[in-house]
Amino acid sequence: MLRSYRVLAFSLASLACANAALADPPKSPGASPAKPKQVVLISFDAAREISQWERSRALAKRTGAHFTYFLSCVFLLSPETRQYYAGPGKAAGKSNVGFGASKQDVAERLAQVRLAAAEGHDIGSHACGHFDGKDWSKADWLAEFASVRRIFQNAYAINGIPEPADWHDFAQSALVGFRAPYLSTNKALYEALPEAGFRYDASGVSNGPELPPTRNGITRFALPLIPEGPKAKPVVAMDYNLYVRHSDGTEKPALADAFTERAYQAFRAAFEAQYNGKRLPLELGFHFTLMNDGAYWNALERFAGEVCVKADVECISFRDYIQRQRGGQAQAVAGG
Repeated sequence: MLRSYRVLAFSLASLACANAALADPPKSPGASPAKPKQVVLISFDAAREISQWERSRALAKRTGAHFTYFLSCVFLLSPETRQYYAGPGKAAGKSNVGFGASKQDVAERLAQVRLAAAEGHDIGSHACGHFDGKDWSKADWLAEFASVRRIFQNAYAINGIPEPADWHDFAQSALVGFRAPYLSTNKALYEALPEAGFRYDASGVSNGPELPPTRNGITRFALPLIPEGPKAKPVVAMDYNLYVRHSDGTEKPALADAFTERAYQAFRAAFEAQYNGKRLPLELGFHFTLMNDGAYWNALERFAGEVCVKADVECISFRDYIQRQRGGQAQAVAGG
């Protein structure tokens, strides 16, 4: 009988050892939690040239990125319909950036807006006439935003272009984000934005990448200062600021390759600092204008082609970022 108890004890001990061998090994007390995916926010101001719409959309398809396009609504008016816009304190038909080149040009731009939206991109507002609103009142900003929505929603009818069946519903809800021309803001702007139906603003500048705060219902994004050039001097992470830094705002096509390399290295260094660090969102801004023979777009394409495809990186739009943050959603799939 004693021998039977010993056999049973041995069998139970053997089973316990087997189960222990199959169990997950204990975690190290000092193990760090998994890092969040690195977010990169890439945006374009003005959104005029059709070729740049096509080029940016092609880049997005190659890399899985989603961009934000801040559209100036005067580009939805032709020379014949420019009188439909009057900026605060300005005569009708005036704009700092011109208007659409023709009715056909406007029709092609509207088609690009619809294609970009269908592909998951964010269409935001860059106001209308690209005027500096630093001295505008709340009423001035609200008047400008009223022009933005009226022209955007009625662009087909204003220009006598057949309107797609889905345009009305899309145009009613599409514009949730804003970037001020010249990044020029004031207190009145932030009072007007929520009243005008916006959910985020991307007009700020910060000392470096940061988590965007939400105040009075508006999430505030900021283009960061990033180190650039041989002396690593800080510059706003936007193509125009690089253009001024590199060539005093004048075209120097002979140096385009050197400027491309400098811009790429600045973008990549700013990315690596976050990717290997706190993983704060990195924001980069561009225009459709090809400055210094396209140096900054060439740098962008190289950069996005390398980082947006990484499994632990997301190149997403401002709209998607705030929807996730406010909705407590899980991060999107890589590259999305």
